[in-house]
Amino acid sequence: MDNMMDKTQDRQLETEAEVNFAAQNGEDEAMEENPLATSPGGGAEQTMEEMMAWYDESLKQFEEGEVVTGTIISVDRDFVLVDVGYKSEGQIPIHEFLDENGKVNVSLNDQVEVMVECWDEEEERVFLSKEKAAKVKVWDAIKDVFEADTTIKGEISNRVKGGFSVDVGVQAFLPGSQADLRPIRNLDEMVGKTFDFKILKFNRKRNNIVLSRRAILELERESKRSTTLAAIEEGKVMEGVVKNITEYGIFVDLGGVDGLLHITDISWGRVKHPSEMYAIGDTITVKVLSFDETNERVSLGMKQLVADPWSVAKETYPVGTRVTGRVVSLTDYGAFVEVEEGIEGLIHVSEMSWTRKVRHPSKVVSVGEMVDAIVLDIRPESRRISLGMKQTLPNPWEMISEKYPIGSTIEGKIKNITDFGIFIGIDDDIDGLVHISDISWTRRIKHPSELYKKGDMIQAKVLDIDKANERFSLGIKQLAEDPWKTVSHRYPVGSEISGTITNVTDFGIFVELEEGIEGLVHVSEISKEKVKTPVGLYNVGDTLTARVMHINTDERRIGLSIKRLEMDDEQSIIEEYVSNMKAAPSSLGEILKENLQEKFNAQAKKNGLAAQAEAAAAEDATPVNVIDVMAPEESETSAEQALADDAGDAEEDVREDKPE
Repeated sequence: MDNMMDKTQDRQLETEAEVNFAAQNGEDEAMEENPLATSPGGGAEQTMEEMMAWYDESLKQFEEGEVVTGTIISVDRDFVLVDVGYKSEGQIPIHEFLDENGKVNVSLNDQVEVMVECWDEEEERVFLSKEKAAKVKVWDAIKDVFEADTTIKGEISNRVKGGFSVDVGVQAFLPGSQADLRPIRNLDEMVGKTFDFKILKFNRKRNNIVLSRRAILELERESKRSTTLAAIEEGKVMEGVVKNITEYGIFVDLGGVDGLLHITDISWGRVKHPSEMYAIGDTITVKVLSFDETNERVSLGMKQLVADPWSVAKETYPVGTRVTGRVVSLTDYGAFVEVEEGIEGLIHVSEMSWTRKVRHPSKVVSVGEMVDAIVLDIRPESRRISLGMKQTLPNPWEMISEKYPIGSTIEGKIKNITDFGIFIGIDDDIDGLVHISDISWTRRIKHPSELYKKGDMIQAKVLDIDKANERFSLGIKQLAEDPWKTVSHRYPVGSEISGTITNVTDFGIFVELEEGIEGLVHVSEISKEKVKTPVGLYNVGDTLTARVMHINTDERRIGLSIKRLEMDDEQSIIEEYVSNMKAAPSSLGEILKENLQEKFNAQAKKNGLAAQAEAAAAEDATPVNVIDVMAPEESETSAEQALADDAGDAEEDVREDKPE
């Protein structure tokens, strides 16, 4: 500082010397040219005053940091020279005059405000700055705005921690809580926008400025609030600005007062989210539905501005009307179709196809697709319309019976195999079912996949067509005659058969007579001896011979008996013995023969009665133990015993009659 004062004093002395010398020279020249110049009131006094003024001006010094106005006198590659009234020009770096595109934005003789940074007395140069001068001016303007409690315009340049950075000539800070009246969800939307701000505080030394936009909005809201509250009434139609959007509705600024437009009151139609229809800042027209003056709550409606379409829906869409609509949503049980804004109908999955079994509507339609349908039912009071898609096409079940009459044979590809049968594709997406019981007359089938696989081409006979329930019954075994119809001819009652044992159970033995036809030897028909169980006595795969006792074609049963076969064999032996017996030379043989013949005839008669009992039991379709009816154990034993007794009696009679 002392050096600067010394330089200043030296400069003043030099200046005074120069001025005195110039003044002296000027005075001498003036007297030579005009002797009257020294007279009172002459030009010498005027020249002296000008010289003194120039002297005072030359003594003026610029303070560092002072902002002055200068004139551009030169522009070169590195510096711009500015005349600020000093004995030498000031220099400003060229980059302070470059625009956004890197071009020099200055011309000769332009007036610019610059700040004096420093000067060099030895080299007689002054260093200036245009940018710093601008900042000084900005800070002066900020000070004026703050003291006057007015607003300043600025652009939000970017987001920073806790808020935003705002360009007001210098960088200022806008806290997030001061950006709006409500919390801002998407802060990035604010970047790049220009607003008016209040200056809450500033510190030039710390280069710190705090702004607020909320303070301005609160003032604006309060100024409008009283006017709006006085104007609000139920039923009034008002304009407002969308202030915020949530999943349940829209908050609308009516002018200092916020009202809620619920999502259900936006449209008579379906609205998934309010943001699909409106955005923040949109101007909308709403109707006041209710107003709570105490809590200052306003409920708004938009759909109430137009008539309810359901009020005339019955006249517009009578039953049977063909409509075209857009699929708006899908559920497990059907598809909702919007036939007009506010009116939706349901197409149930059962009404989508005549022939296909639709498990989910997404297999047939998709959201946004346009479909045709027929109105099946309409109930405006419950706001429901039932629609049908399949009704727009002819019903193939109405013509299927004519194309495939009952008893006809069809051929198709197996489309699906289940536990209970086979589905065969016919045509027009109609499938026929061959139940597992209609696959074979005789074969026991646990699962259809034992015989067929998906994709096989097979033939079947049409058994029944149920149009009402849309069922098409087919049969494979009906292509051939039922072998049970002629089984009584092939295996008549009383005939002897041989077959293979297929199963042995506690209650009897199953014997296969031919493929698919089995007979049962009941445990009571195995032997004359009492058998508790045949298990262990017979083996699967063994060949067994038995007598056919009865046949029930309706129940597909054949009763067999091993015991009866053995009894018949014994009787045949006796009969053969009796018939082949020759006359004896003695009277004893003749008597014995006659007695045996009588006993045999009596036994045969008794056996005939038993056979009649078996036939009667077979007609009643009730398994009857013929041998039990005959009481074979008792009858055979008694017959044999009687024959033996008769033979003994006869022999004794002969002996008594024979002379000694």
